[in-house]
Amino acid sequence: MKNNLIIFTGPSGVGKGTIVNQLFQELEDIEFSISCTTREIRPGEKDGVNYFFKSRDEFETMIKADAFLEHAEFVGNYYGTPRNFVDDTLASGKDVFLEIEVQGAIQVMQKCPEALSIFLIPPSLEELERRLRKRGTESEEVLQERLAKASEEMKFTGQFKHTVVNDDVSLAVRKLKTLILGARKG
Repeated sequence: MKNNLIIFTGPSGVGKGTIVNQLFQELEDIEFSISCTTREIRPGEKDGVNYFFKSRDEFETMIKADAFLEHAEFVGNYYGTPRNFVDDTLASGKDVFLEIEVQGAIQVMQKCPEALSIFLIPPSLEELERRLRKRGTESEEVLQERLAKASEEMKFTGQFKHTVVNDDVSLAVRKLKTLILGARKG
């Protein structure tokens, strides 16, 4: 059995969280990747569980040392996937599951071309819009921005080894599980 880095992405609102929650109930020997961040720790969060919390200087030192598979700055804080966590988890006999935004996923794929890369798509952009509206969490302006970004992100699907359509959660989970178990066999 081979351990794999699994890169899982897709546009906002496509249902990544729902699928991941169900997938993790059905699979063993798989662990979420824990990111580093420079943002302040929030009540209830634990260092090394939710994130690895770093100072800005520590994070920038790690950037210079090429210690991240990917990193970005967002709203004044750094976020990144630490290479050593991924390597150590793989060496311990577990797959590493990285749920990440599209640009970060592409960065990781450039550094880890052997990774299992999966892009989750909605059945259509109209269905994605319906799901986002059903959430009711964004203003019309933010909703339109998300849809425009989703449309742009969908152009990258061809760069991923696999595309899974989230038209039925159970079916999408089954497809994802099949891909992961197949990759373990090599």
